[in-house]
Amino acid sequence: MLINYLVLVFYLGILLLIGVFAARQVKDIKDYYVGGKKLGYWVVAFSSRATGSSAWVLLGLSGMGAIWGIFAYWVVLGTVSGVAISWFVMGKPFKRLTDHFDSITIPDYLESRFQATSHRLRLVAAIALTFFVTIYVSAQIDATGTAFESFLGWNYYTGAIVGFIIVVLYMSFGGFIAVAWSDVFQGAIMLLGLVTLPLVMLTHIPGDVAQTVGSVDANLLSFWGPDGFSLLNLTKIIGFIMIGLGFLGSPQLFVRYMSIKSEAEIDRGKWVSVLLTFTMNFSAVSLGILGRALFTSAGEDPTATLGNGGQEVLLYSAGQLLPAVISGFYIAAVLSAIMSTIDSLLVVASSSVSRDLYQKVYHPQLTDNQLSAFSRKTTLALSVLALLVALAVAYFSPTRTIFWFVIFGWSGIAATFCPMMILSLFWNKYTEQGALASMITGFLSVPFFKFILPQWEAIAPYLTNIAELFPSFIMSLLVGYIISIKTHSVKRD
Repeated sequence: MLINYLVLVFYLGILLLIGVFAARQVKDIKDYYVGGKKLGYWVVAFSSRATGSSAWVLLGLSGMGAIWGIFAYWVVLGTVSGVAISWFVMGKPFKRLTDHFDSITIPDYLESRFQATSHRLRLVAAIALTFFVTIYVSAQIDATGTAFESFLGWNYYTGAIVGFIIVVLYMSFGGFIAVAWSDVFQGAIMLLGLVTLPLVMLTHIPGDVAQTVGSVDANLLSFWGPDGFSLLNLTKIIGFIMIGLGFLGSPQLFVRYMSIKSEAEIDRGKWVSVLLTFTMNFSAVSLGILGRALFTSAGEDPTATLGNGGQEVLLYSAGQLLPAVISGFYIAAVLSAIMSTIDSLLVVASSSVSRDLYQKVYHPQLTDNQLSAFSRKTTLALSVLALLVALAVAYFSPTRTIFWFVIFGWSGIAATFCPMMILSLFWNKYTEQGALASMITGFLSVPFFKFILPQWEAIAPYLTNIAELFPSFIMSLLVGYIISIKTHSVKRD
């Protein structure tokens, strides 16, 4: 146990040093929000992957591997495809436009792109970001409590509060620069942890791996899911693949394109990012499958050993197979996944409240120094709100799983922003009214498809499997297209 604490102290010490170093690099508000637009491709690629991975990869996706087997590889296909389209197709046009408009937030870009005559776009974007980011961050804080509880035997609530304090401390000083450089450090830890543990696990499985996995549960070897191909399983495959839609415009990821030095750096970074995504996600699912084969037997409920949703498979496997000095490293790996996402989301949400609402709408006379001070207070306030949400959810929903908790926040951000980002980059007839309609539709569709429509029993199983992101994304895209056609025609007439 002492070794685990030493590893943890060492890890947190490096994060705090990064925060102090980054604080010295922050000269103005552009540095605080987008790193002065001067970051290199390695930093941006690692930062985007660390942020896009979060606890849902190390804990949630590995848990899916344990429960679903190779069926969970459909998620890998979806996420790798989404990241590839984002970097290869959308990154350079977005970078070009945001540099042209000198944008440092997504609402900055929107107002400039549509030559907006009011602040409606900025208001809707800021409100949507604040709402869903709070949910997303609360899911990561929830994962922090689970990690401390599993590895160190702490009370869940104590672990969640300690994790919250740590991340607020190091990122409040250095803003986006601290976020980006800490993501490189944390992304490297996550990558090493996810690649190493499955290799160790393979050495503990005698004979044929597939045969060992199949002996636990034959369904683990079915790409079509439990009991083979069916319409119900097909809808779940669609839902798994469509998780990748969230990479096509989510603000916490696209702000990295703003921060990179040049379009040429995007050409270099895209290969790094896609390779990192595939390696991390494939390894996470594989880890879950191997953990199920090693630590459960035929007919046994895997949740008894591997936790609800299998989400403790990484923590349990590391504790069982590795020496204490090495298993302690996995505390840092899980915390890296969590904190690299929390800090990025808080910077995005803080910029929306501080710059896009407080300064741009209500206090345009505010200086950059005043705005920086207010941003730090906003970051703290949003962090506290997310902490309270996490603690409330843990209390009222003890059977929750990290994967689906995260996916709801991810879906909300993606459905609100991604269709709008796609149309704004590639369709010149897209109007301000269409963009507003897209965001509002996406924002409202997520709770509708998550909570309301599933009450219709005839379609509930299929809709639950597809999940809320895909139908919400389509609705947002269609409404934005229709409203733009109508308003573009009116403007032209």
